[in-house]
Amino acid sequence: MSGQATQARSAMLVTGCAVLGLLGSMVGLSVLGAAEQEQDAAPVGFATTFDSGRVPAEFVPWIGRAARQCAEVSAPLLAAQIEAESGWNPSAVSPADARGLSQFVPGTWATWGVDAAGKDGSARPDGVADPFTPGDAIMTQARYDCWLADKVKRMNVGGDPTRLMLAAYNAGPGAVERFGGVPPYPETQAYVAAIIASMANYTDGEPAETGGAFGERVVAAARKWLGTPYSWGGGGPEGPGRGFAQGANTVGFDCSSLVQYAVYQASGGEILPPRVSQLQVTAGKAVSRDEMRPGDVIGFNLHGSYDHIGIYIGHGQFIHAPKTGDVVKISNLGEPYYAGRPQKVRRFG
Repeated sequence: MSGQATQARSAMLVTGCAVLGLLGSMVGLSVLGAAEQEQDAAPVGFATTFDSGRVPAEFVPWIGRAARQCAEVSAPLLAAQIEAESGWNPSAVSPADARGLSQFVPGTWATWGVDAAGKDGSARPDGVADPFTPGDAIMTQARYDCWLADKVKRMNVGGDPTRLMLAAYNAGPGAVERFGGVPPYPETQAYVAAIIASMANYTDGEPAETGGAFGERVVAAARKWLGTPYSWGGGGPEGPGRGFAQGANTVGFDCSSLVQYAVYQASGGEILPPRVSQLQVTAGKAVSRDEMRPGDVIGFNLHGSYDHIGIYIGHGQFIHAPKTGDVVKISNLGEPYYAGRPQKVRRFG
């Protein structure tokens, strides 16, 4: 589905550790004022980092040109984003009327559309900014990405700038600001994760080694947030975030977002568990309690469903985000509150 969430969409979300009803409408993007001038930045590593082998040849020069607009927007990112948006189909039209390679809806295109190319494929403007003209679409995509990158940087919400920019492209910058990071919308989280993972397909060289056993990396990722406040509906694969309802004024994690974060980070962005505990206990591989090892996740049926989840760290202990007013901490499986409850163990990676 296209980015620039220009139409209000509501989402029914079941957060980890509790069931939440209507999340509310996703914020539509509002762009004020005239379009800004294109930035004339130096090339951003196009010659040394971009692997264009998977890109249709006619689009390669435009991605190279577009990647020069700002330091935050690279050629691999643009390529991965186009793959996610349209699958390289310049004639694509979504059910929301998002159009072209970069899937702009008409309202956003009216503000940001760039006349950079001719419909005949030439590199000469033809007087019309057209989302179905690949050169126009790619240059507009980069221009808009650069504007979003600057906007989220000025929000000072924390988190990886690239992921925040992509989240803003999909859900609107207002949603990023409201949640203090990547919004907890499943569509947006999946969109960001897919593009980050796909960037490796358009980058020269081998991915960096993550080191250590997978389970150890899961535990390490969770441990570094010990003491972080519990925030109902807050957090996600990028890190802590502002929640909603009773978590509206708190930046932190709830139980399932901590699990999602730790597994996502441990896998280098390749594994994104579901957002909610009730679904996390159905993902990955089932493991018996006797076979449990550090890094496995363990769900607890506390109130009629698997509404709490944590990460086993060994020696009968697990790390979790328990409840409002508490913090990410280590608890014992032998505690009566947890020991007597139905449990499920899952292994990712």
